[in-house]
Formats: sequence, C-alpha cells, structure tokens
Amino acid sequence: MTGTDAWTGKTVLIVGAAGGIGSATARAYHERRASLALADRDLRKLQSLNRELGNRHALLETDIRRPDACKRMIEGAIAAHGRLDILINAAGVWVEGPSETMTEEQWDRTLDINLKGTFFACRHAIPYLERTGGQIVNIASDAGLMGNAGAAVYCASKGGVVLLTKALALELAPRGVRVNAICPCDVDTPMLAFQATEFGGGDPEGYLARLKAIYPQGPRTRFATADEIAAFILAVAGLAPVTGAALPIDFGTTAGR
Repeated sequence: MTGTDAWTGKTVLIVGAAGGIGSATARAYHERRASLALADRDLRKLQSLNRELGNRHALLETDIRRPDACKRMIEGAIAAHGRLDILINAAGVWVEGPSETMTEEQWDRTLDINLKGTFFACRHAIPYLERTGGQIVNIASDAGLMGNAGAAVYCASKGGVVLLTKALALELAPRGVRVNAICPCDVDTPMLAFQATEFGGGDPEGYLARLKAIYPQGPRTRFATADEIAAFILAVAGLAPVTGAALPIDFGTTAGR
C-alpha cells in the first residue's frame, strides 16, 4: 500500500499527533488520502496541524493516562469516520537521571503515557480493528531493545511496549489484526531538543554530541528525521506478513547489543 491513494476510504488514528513523529505520520497518511483522527493533549497544536492539512480531519483532545479517555478517543474516531483501520501510538515522554533520584511522580507519568496509555488505546481499539482486519503500530524505542545507563524508567516503559506488542500480536493474529512496534533511535524532533535543554546540564550541544557518540557512523553520524520514521511506519503497515515485530530504525545503535 504505497500509492498516493493507497489509504483512501481507510481511517488512521494517530495518538500523539501533535508531536514530531505523530505530525510527520499524519502528513504522510494525509498525502495518501486517508481519513485521519488526530489525538493529543495539545488541542492548539492539533488545530494548527489540521489547518495545514486543509481542516479535513477529526481532532480528539485526549489525555491517554486515563483509560476512560482512551475509550472516548476510540469512540470519537469511530463517530467521525465509521471505522478504524490502523491505530498508531506515537505519544511519549522522556525522563532520565540516576535511578536513586527518580520519584514516584516521574515513574507514574512516564509509565502512564508511554505504556499504560498505549495499552488502553489498543484495548479499546481491538473490536473495531477486528472488523476491518486492521493493525496497530506502537512507537517504542531503541531504548526498549537495550539498556541505557541513566534512563531506567524510560527503558522500562519502552521495553514494556515491545513485549506488549509481541503479546498482542500473538493474541490477535487469529482475529486478523496485526501488531508491530517501531523502535527509533534519537529523532530530530522537539522532544529531542527538550531532552538536550532539560537534561544537558546547561550544554545542550554537548548533550547531543554525547548521544551521537554511540552511533557507528563516526563523522557521518546524524539523527533520524521524523519523516524517515513516518516512511518506515507506512512501509511496515503495507506488509501483510509482518506482525509481532519490534523493528529498529536506528543507524545500527542496537546491532551489537
């Protein structure tokens, strides 16, 4: 399903659509004539994105930390478009620091958004995806495939997304629903800029340089772009044999792990 009209008549729900990866994915599916349901906590950014896309799509202001809000989100997508063909869970937050300094609040916020919200979005979408032979794409991370010192809470959340994906894929395969996880490395988005500012100790450029040091490309190292992640999501979504996969798109950062 790679043509410009490949998703005509199909509904794509993107959770975290106001973020870097979410908005890039929305643009990619818009270009392929999908009907979109765009969900995020930030209604202002959703409205701006929708204006860019011609005000054609449904907007769902949602806090996925609440299971009842996840239920209303799915119902809102169905009310707007009458069907659901793919759920893309792209909402996420980052936290880092020594484990002995992490608070319960930081743990709860990270797990609630990255893992709990992903689960309950999936949970409420399943009956509708079964009707269409649809699929779920969860955005995990290379940090869900390997440990990162100083990021135990984030790794726990994204590792949970990886195994959640595999378990759901096995559970839902007999019902015709595919489930996959995309595991990006650092992506050049506002979230990465926030990381560098918030956790860079006053030296955001030095922080980004330290991230690049784990890449095997040497002087050719760069971060992935949100458009590249969106293209990968489209490719995976179009390949019927792929389910239960946790697919790195990471310049090889996990290749030797």
